Amino acid sequence: MRPGQPVLLLVLAPALAVRPLPQEQKPKEAHTLNWNKLSGFWYILAVATDTQGFLPARDKRKLGASVLRVHKRAQLKVVVAFSRPQGCQSQEVTLKKDRKKAVFRNTCAYGGLRERWVRGVKAFRVVSTDYTYGLVYLQLGRADRNHKTLLLFHRQNVSSFQNLKEFMDKCDVLALSEAAVVLPKDASCAHTILP
Repeated sequence: MRPGQPVLLLVLAPALAVRPLPQEQKPKEAHTLNWNKLSGFWYILAVATDTQGFLPARDKRKLGASVLRVHKRAQLKVVVAFSRPQGCQSQEVTLKKDRKKAVFRNTCAYGGLRERWVRGVKAFRVVSTDYTYGLVYLQLGRADRNHKTLLLFHRQNVSSFQNLKEFMDKCDVLALSEAAVVLPKDASCAHTILP
């Protein structure tokens, strides 16, 4: 070693160890999902979204719910009920599996093979699940305006600390931590879509 080289290494080592913060990562669908096991009724216990005005005031929030059904080959029927500023609202959409990516979406085709997004669900991904809980990432919007939402699904109207921690960790990755809300246990809105 040349003189001064150990000092240079001591100065550079901490600088090399400091890495830039990871860029926002898009969640990827859990591999080897069994959509038949994932189908059925789910409570939505927590939500994090960058959509302004999505949730009502704190005293009017309730648990959300979703029903997932494999409708046809490569199609997923999704019904969602949420307490919104206008009251309890439900919506139903049928999503198609993307041929190239592990994601479901709804699109509208213009001019032959070229697809353009009009509005709705640009991406529906199951980030992780053990079939008793699930983290679902939604990318919503129209044209070039996108909104991201992370939902904590659970078969029961309560969740474990571990599931909530995983939800919050994903919120950090998606830069949604400040928008994360654990919903109160009032299931009156959720029960409007019980199968």
